[in-house]
Amino acid sequence: MAEIPQLDIVTLTINPAVDISTSVKKMVPYTKMRCAEPQRDPGGGGINVARVLRRLGLEATAVYPAGGATGQTLTALVEREAVRSIVIPISNDTREDITIFDETSREQFRLVFPGAFLSEFEWQQCLDAIARFSPQAAFVIASGSLPPGAPADFFGRVVRASKGAAKVIVDTSGASLKAALEAGVYLIKPNLREFQELAGISSADESSLLEAGRRLIDRYRIEIIALSMGPGGALLLTRDIALRANGLAMEPVSVSGAGDSFLGAMVSRLANGDKLDSALRYGVAGGSAALLSPGTGLCLGADVHRLASSVNVTIIAGYHA
Repeated sequence: MAEIPQLDIVTLTINPAVDISTSVKKMVPYTKMRCAEPQRDPGGGGINVARVLRRLGLEATAVYPAGGATGQTLTALVEREAVRSIVIPISNDTREDITIFDETSREQFRLVFPGAFLSEFEWQQCLDAIARFSPQAAFVIASGSLPPGAPADFFGRVVRASKGAAKVIVDTSGASLKAALEAGVYLIKPNLREFQELAGISSADESSLLEAGRRLIDRYRIEIIALSMGPGGALLLTRDIALRANGLAMEPVSVSGAGDSFLGAMVSRLANGDKLDSALRYGVAGGSAALLSPGTGLCLGADVHRLASSVNVTIIAGYHA
């Protein structure tokens, strides 16, 4: 098998989906509800990050498993967005997820189904695809949840399969995140709930978050923690500096994909060699811009650039990990 040519950014989505979004006038139980024309998007953390990077002018290659008719649809949707991909064939059908917007209450309902069961051969093929990049990618981004069949330490295996890639980024939660941290990562992007779970805290005040971040950096040798807090903005922590970014007041059309948009926009600046304050500014702008797109449309490049100028990033004095 031929070697894969050098690529700067690679994403891995082990549990992808076809995301279907629609709307109804009002959600009513036991009633046939007429839906608007459905929108279909390729879904899953790494795929979404690759979509965002593409919109911000960077090429990324998305690695993901796909099977059945739904898998064919997923591949076509990824191709529609001009994202390069390496597809790992699997025997089971790729899942679909459904997002429904209630036009009366303006609430969003998200129905997430179990992922396709992966055999050991299939999930190992995903790892092998990462290991085969030659020369190594500058960034490897593994994002999303685990499907049935994948081992609990899968994201740790991703880190090891990256063979010392310059920067491995992991966006997952729970035991999967801890397995990656034990293997050593460059950057993690938890939301507030995920961070509290990881750090074993319940407080959300800034001093508690900073102290917990110090402990995590010291324990796992993480280079960057990007903590997204929705309307509360975000924190970025390293061993030497802590940055705070304000949130932007937005009227959300959808909340789906905001975290992936945050990460994709942040990586777009890191890959361009920008400083951390610029990366955090774009991360918040990306997450905010995603709120303007229906369903799982993710952020648009023009919105990210426009909103970035409204994000204020400040240094938190007296912080040392």
